Amino acid sequence: MRADQTAVCTRCRSALTRQGTARQSASRTAAAALGAFILFWPAVLLPILKIERLGMSSQSSVLGGILDLLHHGSWFVGSVLLLFSIIFPLAKIILLLELSCLQLLGQRHKAITLRLMEHLGKWSMLDVMLLALLVMLVKLGNLVEFHLGPAVFAFIGCVTMSMIASLCFNPHSIWEENE
Repeated sequence: MRADQTAVCTRCRSALTRQGTARQSASRTAAAALGAFILFWPAVLLPILKIERLGMSSQSSVLGGILDLLHHGSWFVGSVLLLFSIIFPLAKIILLLELSCLQLLGQRHKAITLRLMEHLGKWSMLDVMLLALLVMLVKLGNLVEFHLGPAVFAFIGCVTMSMIASLCFNPHSIWEENE
């Protein structure tokens, strides 16, 4: 097929492939994944909540809370939170960047990288953690006073950009670019 031609379905006449869509998909995915990567760090490192209860005030970041759990002997809960709230989401974002723009791995490894990224995306808990945070704020209402920290906004942005990157990603683009 020549560059100026488009494959068309014989039944409905809709276009099956379009020239340049793989490159556009990769660019959109890379931009959203890069945004998620940049927002991931303030979301994890900055204070997410300031809690005031009975005149006592405390604040912590996601990573700080996980490290406190591990330090106080809650190995299982701390490890699960570390895995599902930091390691899996970060790995998913990095793999999206690899598939869309970095291309450090060879062509042979792209299918494995794609499968790994899709699997990690199912276990990534960034969006579930955000929902749990909002439910907690509503449930505890008058007992405890909450003030949102700067990490909440970075967290919302990171979740949004990660979801956009996943939606923009065209798995066929990893094979079309070498044709």
